[in-house]
Amino acid sequence: QVQLVESGGGSVQAGGSLRLSCAASGYTFSSYCMGWFRQGPGKEREGVAAMKMNTGGGSPRYVDSVKGRFTISQDNVKNTLYLQMNSLKPEDTGMYYCAGTDSVNIWPCTFVSRRYNYWGQGTQVTVSS
Repeated sequence: QVQLVESGGGSVQAGGSLRLSCAASGYTFSSYCMGWFRQGPGKEREGVAAMKMNTGGGSPRYVDSVKGRFTISQDNVKNTLYLQMNSLKPEDTGMYYCAGTDSVNIWPCTFVSRRYNYWGQGTQVTVSS
């Protein structure tokens, strides 16, 4: 049974940093896409960052609003996905979810949520001004 468990959320002031973790169990980091999504209050869920696993971390994708501030990375030994978030803004507030696909044929990694088969329960990020 696949489980994705996020952690690392919290409340920070604008300009601060957080590092989110997504620990995977029952899910092998093959050449699948994994991504981070978020849903802010009153907003639709959006893809934030995604990358192909076990490919040396190449070609991560980011939504334009986080480019230069967020970094997605993986630790294949720990089977963990990370999202380093710097220079946080109030508009980054929301529930953050990690997600994984079960197909190696998805390339480039997509922000279309229905292409992701596995989801974590989410971790809340709140950025105050």
